Amino acid sequence: MDTENRFANLVNLMTRLRGPGGCPWDGEQTHESLKPYLIEETYEVIEAIDEGSTEMLKEELGDLLLQVVFHSELAREKGEFDISDVMEGLINKLVSRHPHVFGNAEAKSAEDVLAQWHKLKEEEKKVKVRDSVLAGIPPYMPSLQRAHKIAQKAARVGFDWGHIDQVFEKVKEEIMEFEEAVEKNSPEEMESELGDILFSLVNVGRFLEVNPEEALRKTISRFIKRFRYIEEALAQKGKDFKDISLEEMDDLWNVAKSLEK
Repeated sequence: MDTENRFANLVNLMTRLRGPGGCPWDGEQTHESLKPYLIEETYEVIEAIDEGSTEMLKEELGDLLLQVVFHSELAREKGEFDISDVMEGLINKLVSRHPHVFGNAEAKSAEDVLAQWHKLKEEEKKVKVRDSVLAGIPPYMPSLQRAHKIAQKAARVGFDWGHIDQVFEKVKEEIMEFEEAVEKNSPEEMESELGDILFSLVNVGRFLEVNPEEALRKTISRFIKRFRYIEEALAQKGKDFKDISLEEMDDLWNVAKSLEK
């Protein structure tokens, strides 16, 4: 069966699941109720990429595709749009955003393509009458990722430092202000200043082309693996955390860390 027929079968299957005699659970879902699953499936795709598992990636991409088809079916039932409209919009966007492929524009490098993409995107937004350079960034995006996007957009219009050393100085300044808030024992100021430190560190990552969301996510994964190593090592010895000192835990942590190299 070719791709076109398989996709048509998928769309028809979704219609049946939502229709009379279909699945009670599928029939009750709304755009709102499906939001957690859309987020969950997206992160499971990312996990599959990190794991380097082809089979896992294939399965998780299927689950993510289901979310697109599901939301499109909900919209079709309301007479708003259907999956064909979604695909047509995407095709039109890809063509218009790649004038170096489908038009007469030139782009000799990936950097040229990215600059052109952002320029065309901004022109499209002006047509949509957005009232801010920072418009269009989803408020429910993970905070580090959102901060990164906001800082990028501000930088494109010149609101930026000129050198990485200036960003490091800003980080130091924010840490000093946080320490002052801690000394005053002011919960509100501590929260505010900690947020400023995190935002400054996001800008360090942006300058160095390190995505802070990816960096933190991978650090969390490493922490979990190392911590599990400690748990397994203790279990093999018939011990628990209460049976060893912090120094012994740190020694096991360093062993786990060394095994990653």
